[in-house]
Amino acid sequence: MVTQTQQGPFTYADYLLTPDDVRYELIAGKLIMAPTPVPRHQRASMNFSNLLGPFIREHGLGELFAAPLDVYLSDTNVVQPDLLFVSTARAHIITETNIQGAPDLVIEIASPSTQDADRTVKQELYERFGVLEYWLAYPLSQTVAVLRLENGQFVNAGYYERGDTLTTPLLPGLRVALNQVF
Repeated sequence: MVTQTQQGPFTYADYLLTPDDVRYELIAGKLIMAPTPVPRHQRASMNFSNLLGPFIREHGLGELFAAPLDVYLSDTNVVQPDLLFVSTARAHIITETNIQGAPDLVIEIASPSTQDADRTVKQELYERFGVLEYWLAYPLSQTVAVLRLENGQFVNAGYYERGDTLTTPLLPGLRVALNQVF
């Protein structure tokens, strides 16, 4: 079993040996233990899921998944985004055990202990592996920053506050009223 005292770099094979009762991510060959989400985080996650899930299903756009679910980007990069969307056109990346490649949309719900990594390390990782859109939700400030991949780089596509309505070309017709999320 892998422990926190072992030296890396670690690979997906090592990651698979981590305990089931502890949530880890593998980023750049480092095993990173994820803290247990607090109620505010879980509330935002559930609300996003309840708003996006039915819309995605009703319009046959693909599938929405919630953590914990492994997204295998490479042998040294395996993440568990809070929410992720895989379009019907890219359904081939969904396997019986994980997602094999970059989802179309990743939503990370930032907490004080994760927001720095969400804005730097994970943002760079999602950009490098081709996630088309990345939403960073901040329950404390009740805001969402949207980054969209253009020419291989994330660009700011919008900053939304409570009371605003978020839309995205990835999910045409979707309108997410942030007062229903936070």
